[in-house]
Amino acid sequence: MPQNAAVRPEPTVQRKASIAYAGARDHKGRVDVTPIPSFDLGRTIFQTLESPAARFIVRHRLGKDVVWHRDAAAEVQADYDRVTEGLELPPVSEALRRFLVEECDFDVEHAEGSFLDHLYFCFEYTAKHYPNGSPLVMLLHSILGTGTNTFAMEASKIPQLEALLSPSDFLHVAAFPTVLRLLYAGPLRAELRENMGRSMRSISMHRVIDNAPMEMSGEAFWEAMNYQLIHLVDFMPVANWLAHRSDNSYVLFRDVFDLMDRAGRIDADVVFRQPAGGPLLQGESTSLGTLITTAIPSKVTEVMTARSVRRFSEQCGHSLEYRIDWA
Repeated sequence: MPQNAAVRPEPTVQRKASIAYAGARDHKGRVDVTPIPSFDLGRTIFQTLESPAARFIVRHRLGKDVVWHRDAAAEVQADYDRVTEGLELPPVSEALRRFLVEECDFDVEHAEGSFLDHLYFCFEYTAKHYPNGSPLVMLLHSILGTGTNTFAMEASKIPQLEALLSPSDFLHVAAFPTVLRLLYAGPLRAELRENMGRSMRSISMHRVIDNAPMEMSGEAFWEAMNYQLIHLVDFMPVANWLAHRSDNSYVLFRDVFDLMDRAGRIDADVVFRQPAGGPLLQGESTSLGTLITTAIPSKVTEVMTARSVRRFSEQCGHSLEYRIDWA
């Protein structure tokens, strides 16, 4: 269905749970998960994947139908209603709503549902659980590009968008796709760990949509990292984390959370607890595709993902080079 950026979609049960419990949670034993036989990767933001292996993996990781157990869904709904009671989402100006509707294209599926479903989840989560952040940034975080070279707007419209946002919000919206790619590519995470405890003055990088150079302060960068953490919550597997521990989103979320926790830089309310038990699939189909994807080592997944990110950036003329000025 065509998406209307001015209308807030109803969150899925998993998204309601993430907002209700302030983070990611393994819902093992509370859901039934089965493959979607007719799942079309071509209608998602991953339509641009070229590698047959990557397309196979992503199709089997995303193409799933989730059915919540009735009592579990009712519990999540009650907790979500309690947590969000009285929560008023920040207003979006009429001019910005008009820009999103008339100048942007959001008609593409995402991790679960539409692109706008994901954006509005991030918007609501930030409003509730990141009081020092800007929910508007998360409503627009992928408007200048996703990690797979799909763009909701043309680069020529950047001046129009910038005129509708505060300088800080525009900086974060522009930086978000770049920081996401740098995290998946690997070297940035390694450098942050190697310099744990040092103060960052600034970081310079390139905007994904047009490769324009940009720079942000160290404090702004850590704010950007909190936005990334919130974003990754929405890509966590709904259940059976230990079986899906090689899922690229799970690997990145776990690593970014650990990195930021050690650095004392988690300012948003994001809870993450490593699951207990074994890697058995409970309530989830054991199809051949599922078994193959769950057997891939996480290190292999990281290498494949980093290679894919580099290829996407090369294809759109985006440089993954960056420089951190350490104090």
